[in-house]
Amino acid sequence: MTPLARRLALLAVVATAVGCDFQPDPPEGPSALAPTRSVDVRIEYRQPQGCENANPDRCVNLVWFFGSWMHDGEPIALDAVPGSYVWAGTAKGVPVNWPPTDEPHFVRVFDPHLEDTPTGGVTAARLTVGGQILTQYDAPGTSKESGLVYVDDNGVGHNPI
Repeated sequence: MTPLARRLALLAVVATAVGCDFQPDPPEGPSALAPTRSVDVRIEYRQPQGCENANPDRCVNLVWFFGSWMHDGEPIALDAVPGSYVWAGTAKGVPVNWPPTDEPHFVRVFDPHLEDTPTGGVTAARLTVGGQILTQYDAPGTSKESGLVYVDDNGVGHNPI
């Protein structure tokens, strides 16, 4: 190799070395989460006839709906359906979890008619979510009673299988 060829080769090596990045790449992070699909869901609750409270003044209060996807301070006040014992409303932005790939949603209401019962007014009995009457419960008969439900892309509820 001639001295000129050696210099050109050395110059090429130096030029490529200057452009090289000798710092290690950071570890690859987790992949981005898929966007959560959400839907509006119709909620209906059939209140038992008669008020179980010793103080009847509490029996005129609203029925409130709670879902496990909701944050503190986001319960939904249900509206009384005239001429019936039904309370109804719409839960907006409910995360879709059907077909079951995750845990079911936990749902319940606070019914002031039941405040003096062992559940303290909390119940998932007689609750319909997305047209589905709930049949499976967590901690029934306690103040932590919740109904279990999956919700599909059409806002229809499904009991766990």
